[in-house]
Amino acid sequence: MRLWTDEVETMRGDARAAIDETLPGIIALTGRADDAPEASPLDRDQQVALARRAMESMYLSSPEAVVREIAGVRCRVFTPAKPATAVYLHFHGGGMMIGAPEMSDLSNVDLRDRFGMAIVSVDYRLAPEHPSPAGPDDGVAVAEWLLANAEHEFGSGRIIVGGESAGGYMSAIVLLRIRDELQAMHRVDGANLVFGVYDWGRSPSQRGIRPVAGPDLLDPVGIQFFADCYLPGLTDDERRDPSISPGYADLTGMAPALMSVGTSDHLLDDTLMLSARWAAAGNEVDLLVLPEMPHGFMAVPCAMTTLWAKHTYEWFADILGRAPRAG
Repeated sequence: MRLWTDEVETMRGDARAAIDETLPGIIALTGRADDAPEASPLDRDQQVALARRAMESMYLSSPEAVVREIAGVRCRVFTPAKPATAVYLHFHGGGMMIGAPEMSDLSNVDLRDRFGMAIVSVDYRLAPEHPSPAGPDDGVAVAEWLLANAEHEFGSGRIIVGGESAGGYMSAIVLLRIRDELQAMHRVDGANLVFGVYDWGRSPSQRGIRPVAGPDLLDPVGIQFFADCYLPGLTDDERRDPSISPGYADLTGMAPALMSVGTSDHLLDDTLMLSARWAAAGNEVDLLVLPEMPHGFMAVPCAMTTLWAKHTYEWFADILGRAPRAG
């Protein structure tokens, strides 16, 4: 089994050089050093506040966003000038503890302009103030509203769901609840799951067992902290309940998916497990594994991330070029 092509293999040296040049600066902005992490001397609330300030300093928000309350949840909405080709229900990253839709404004504007989609990016509630299942509850509420109102509001009832990191997790868990609670998986045309966390019981790569020991935006201590904020008081086994960790769920009847991850990412194993189980359950899955790439790899400009963007655009074009699943 080969996880990437010969073309991608030739890009590894360029990727390593770009990572060495780019990632230390990004890691510094997050407030930690790129070395063996140790437990923070700050208490939980101080760590959360520090992480949120660091993330907010990196937002590149767009004035084109319209802030709307949908099903009681704040969302940032981008609409095309013409009736939408589809509605992209988007979830931002941040470990279920930090982040906001603003961090994805530029990429969401790009998707709107390239494909004529309306974008609804959800400002779901965050831990530790709002632990599980508050965030997914917000995502399901917005999804239910879109299923009922998207065609009237945006000109298309087609739904594609996606997100990055915690947003990949949010996408997967909301998709499962669309299937099980709303009985509406047939209304979802695709799922764009980018380096998500799908095993809250901490997969081997989350614990530091990675095939490439390169620099990464994540580390085992930080992942444990996110999990403890989002799922307080639960053991690793309890965190693997299918209602919490999508990698352990029944995955029959899911939408066609694109899943992307890098081999230096501490969430590598989550995507490898979910993609294999997604396919074994009879669903369509396009898996893109990028050697050397860390978590948040789109911030590293190189040939490999250019290829990832091209592949992602081709996937959206393919999904939108098909007849709607509901039709």
